[in-house]
Amino acid sequence: MNDVKVRPGRNAFRCAVAILIALVLLFPMLWMLNTSLKTEAEIFMNPPTLYPHTLNLKSYISQIETGDFNMFRSFFNSLIISVGAMLIAVVLAVPASYAIARYRFRGRKPILLGFLVTQMLPVSVLLTPMFIMFRNMHAYNTWLAPILADATIGIPFSILILKNYFASIPHELEEAAYIDGCTRFSAFIRILVPVAKPGVAVCAIFSLLYAWGDLAYGMTFILDQPKRPITAGIFNFMGQYGTKWSYLSAFAVVSMIPVAIIFVFMQKYIIAGMTSGAVKG
Repeated sequence: MNDVKVRPGRNAFRCAVAILIALVLLFPMLWMLNTSLKTEAEIFMNPPTLYPHTLNLKSYISQIETGDFNMFRSFFNSLIISVGAMLIAVVLAVPASYAIARYRFRGRKPILLGFLVTQMLPVSVLLTPMFIMFRNMHAYNTWLAPILADATIGIPFSILILKNYFASIPHELEEAAYIDGCTRFSAFIRILVPVAKPGVAVCAIFSLLYAWGDLAYGMTFILDQPKRPITAGIFNFMGQYGTKWSYLSAFAVVSMIPVAIIFVFMQKYIIAGMTSGAVKG
């Protein structure tokens, strides 16, 4: 087998381009962190400073203390909403995607088309009917409303992704489980779901991240500020405090932490999940 020769000049050029792209993508986050550590006067200096000359931690400390915009409380609210929406999406999407992939039944294609259409609808179109539904369910101004609303986005996406996973699993594997004494349900739980684990992980991650970054549902379906997620806290922070950019940046940095942690530690599952189910075997 011939060794592949790598040209040092081409390799260095590719590395330089990759570093440049990474810097461009990371610059807004680095500038946001930089802004959160500056004083209000330094933020508006011209020309702008590349690093805080006076380290300002007040934007973080004041939000840890008691008040309408307590950082830990908003963080906890977002965690409850996003984890709840993720669990509902995964629990409902996994068996639904298996049924769509394995069975041929009347109305299968219209159902798939309906899932695609729901991904195209803007959030503003769904707010009014959901508001009426949650009000009649007495779920308005509770965590249940945004949890269910965010799950309605995660479920169709998860089904469309997982359908390809279950369709790519050979039928012989499932039949071998039946021969070994498994029922259809036990074969699904013990054989098929573990095989599709990368896809399940991707669906769980994206459902969690969508619910974490949601603003419209958290603002519309929850009135009490202590119950609102961290994204709604950022939005209201602008209106009530006359745009204190250091405080806003600090809130945004905290809200970005879970997303960064998930992508750092779960990137192999994300890459495997987005590619493994793409080719039907």
